[in-house]
Amino acid sequence: MRTEQNLTRLDRVFARLDREPERPAHIDVPRMSRHRVALFSATLAFYLAIVWLVVTTSWLVRLDWQVMFFRPYQQWSEIHWFVDYYVVLGQRGPTAVMICAWLGWRSWRQHTLRPLLTLGASLLLLNITVGAAKIGMGRLGPHYATTIGSNEMGLGGDIFPSGHTANAVVTWGILAYLASTPRARRWLSALSAVTSLGVGLATVYLGTHWLSDVVLGWAAGLLILLALPWCEPLIARTEAWIFTLRDRRRARRTGTAPAPTPVPVAVPLKQRSPAGRQDETTTAAREAAPRPSRAPVYLAPGPHTARGERAPITPVGSRRPHADRLPHGPNTPTTPAGRPLTGG
Repeated sequence: MRTEQNLTRLDRVFARLDREPERPAHIDVPRMSRHRVALFSATLAFYLAIVWLVVTTSWLVRLDWQVMFFRPYQQWSEIHWFVDYYVVLGQRGPTAVMICAWLGWRSWRQHTLRPLLTLGASLLLLNITVGAAKIGMGRLGPHYATTIGSNEMGLGGDIFPSGHTANAVVTWGILAYLASTPRARRWLSALSAVTSLGVGLATVYLGTHWLSDVVLGWAAGLLILLALPWCEPLIARTEAWIFTLRDRRRARRTGTAPAPTPVPVAVPLKQRSPAGRQDETTTAAREAAPRPSRAPVYLAPGPHTARGERAPITPVGSRRPHADRLPHGPNTPTTPAGRPLTGG
């Protein structure tokens, strides 16, 4: 009869989270491989193509107007309440707080600042690139459009690209970027893609963005995720600087000097001469090394003989030489009584 409890998938997840906290010995840091460079170049080309199609008032702008006149929020009004809540997954404030709380807990468990620093770098890139594009192109949204069929560019708006969509791609995609296993990375990549896709379509449904705004927002967020490996050296240096500053402040608070970095000491190898003898330098260094002190030996009271005067001890006991066992010869010293002289 089996007494082992069958663990569900959720139980295995919590068991994985309850492991002993430790700093990862080998953190899998993504690098800028050829495949990633190719994806980055293709996404950048797609980004510029979308901008060009909107600036030239091409078929993409006409599609924007057709979707706007369709008014999805009126066609499917029964899901309006759900879309109002779902679009919050793309707002920067709530999503940044949720992701920061999760990555902060992970940083504390693993004793590393890389998750939080990576999130900070991605949000900084997001604010700079998407914010500059919004202000630079100045496109008005569907609710504030002035001329039917125009691209509404350069009129002081801040709608192009979609900030909700780009923020959803970055904040949820950063979980896949920081995943520790390939399987988790695949699942989180699919989850972030579905979430950002839904957020973009939700803004089109509500009429707050053009369809081209959403497409450009997807490209803008993907560009930031693909460019993050270029920021990894700076993230590593920032983490090392923060830890060094923390150690200095702790040492200043406690009044003790920070522990020096241990320097490995090279141990000289034993060198042998062609005759098979050890090197004189190594032998002299070994003889000059201090020997461990021995405990004092307490002798019992009474007369004691020197080691040279004692009888030899064999495994079968102490054997003192007897006169009848010693060989007699002309050179054997004897006593006046005629017995051979022994050391006893």
